[in-house]
Amino acid sequence: MARRPGMYRGDRRRKEEARKAKQEAKRQRKLERKESGASGPEIEALPDAAQQAAAPVEYVWFSPSKNRTLTTRTAGPPAIEGIDDWMLLTEPPKPTA
Repeated sequence: MARRPGMYRGDRRRKEEARKAKQEAKRQRKLERKESGASGPEIEALPDAAQQAAAPVEYVWFSPSKNRTLTTRTAGPPAIEGIDDWMLLTEPPKPTA
């Protein structure tokens, strides 16, 4: 069986060493987080209600005739000359009480 050109024995060994080093670094980070009680970057805390209330209110509008979307901060459709077929795509989330 012919070998693949450009491949040599060192490639496999280097790839395996890199994989093992990556796994070891991952284990170390996991151990550090476990000891300190901190959460990793993949686990984020949900924003509190005060931050959500302070978030800007945005409405997304779509015009099928121009195939265009537009974001506004008001509930009324955008006033752009020549386009009067705006459809509301999304509205801001309702605040939870």
